[in-house]
Amino acid sequence: MVRRDLLTKTQGLSSKTQYPIPKTQNLRPKTQNLRPKTQNLRPKTQNLRPKTLLVTGGAGFIGSNFIHYILNEHPDWTVINLDKLTYAGNLANLADIESQYGLLNPSKDLVAKTQDLRPRYFFVRGSIADRELVDALFSGEYFAANSLNPNTQDLRPSIVVNFAAESHVDRSILDASPFIETNIKGTQVLLEAARTHWLGSKTQDPTSNTQDLRPNIFLQVSTDEVYGATEKGKFTEESPLSPNSPYSASKAAADFLCHAYWKTYQLPVIITRCSNNLGPFQFPEKLIPLAITNALENKPIPIYGDGLNVRDWIYVLDHCRALDFTLQKGKPGEIYNIAANEERTNLELIHRLLDVMDNPQSLIKFVADRPGHDRRYALDITKITRELGWKPLYSFEKALAATVDWYLNHESWWRQIKSGDYAKYYDRMYSHR
Repeated sequence: MVRRDLLTKTQGLSSKTQYPIPKTQNLRPKTQNLRPKTQNLRPKTQNLRPKTLLVTGGAGFIGSNFIHYILNEHPDWTVINLDKLTYAGNLANLADIESQYGLLNPSKDLVAKTQDLRPRYFFVRGSIADRELVDALFSGEYFAANSLNPNTQDLRPSIVVNFAAESHVDRSILDASPFIETNIKGTQVLLEAARTHWLGSKTQDPTSNTQDLRPNIFLQVSTDEVYGATEKGKFTEESPLSPNSPYSASKAAADFLCHAYWKTYQLPVIITRCSNNLGPFQFPEKLIPLAITNALENKPIPIYGDGLNVRDWIYVLDHCRALDFTLQKGKPGEIYNIAANEERTNLELIHRLLDVMDNPQSLIKFVADRPGHDRRYALDITKITRELGWKPLYSFEKALAATVDWYLNHESWWRQIKSGDYAKYYDRMYSHR
């Protein structure tokens, strides 16, 4: 039985940013509205002209949350979502976005579902490593060739937000090649397309922080794992990179490429490095959704080693807000750490989660540790707080309660994922440990 007093409906950060919660019978716990107050905590916009964002990997966990956030918070922005739809990409994450902001019938009449008859969301299936496709998206030829430019919309992206990545450390240990292809080669393809179509023969002032003079931004969404592990203190943006897994090494390589394109070509690149996220739509191979769904099925919850590895947890909507602040106020060439200062050992986290869900602690099952398992990550967020004015709004308790509640109310979503190929992967990873 889930503890009613510890849950909250999974809602966004304002009346605009909300996730649809399906109607359920009176079998679910009634919850209080524990949303944090957001007054004066959004980045201030300065009459910015409409923007077209190319969001890569937008069908994944953080990417789909970001698309929800951006389209609800910025009514004059358009999103092109480029996603390969690998195992972690799920268009069900964006079904409401497609319904509200997409095209009614793209094969016949280009009638949008938005009130002003201007669609604001376009999905394109493909890989960021596909040079021809990426180039066609930057030039606008993709939409022109497919007659998908209704109302003479300019669908050439002025902003890139690169979420697309193979991201699970365990999978990188099993086979690193997809991580090299997507995380390194794919990022270079995006960077080169941006350089070709944004810069060309012209030169823009990359140091300007005036929005109207800096229409283009390439935002590379990276990870705290590129810094490696630390026993004491916290990593700043100046800390050296020391990745310890094939995944984090591939992300570090992508960060270096981004830095090189800034230094060499003055391409307006910004890098963000975030700590562990929790929230809606997270694929259940990751610790929190795996633990929640296993607990709901009364299955053991695997914990690596002694469970004392430390991670700093941030609610995904706080991460999305930080990215919004960065797009509007960040400086090209800079790096910004994003975290919530909510460190927990894995064991503390699972103990608390089982308490919230009112499940027995006996579900915890210690398994052999992951090779090269980093002991502790910790980020110093002084820079983004001081320079951009961002700070997290959700406490760990509210974030965890909101996340548990979302999985309770979206059982069909995660049950479908945990069948088939995922079941085979899970058995491969944990059955012999």
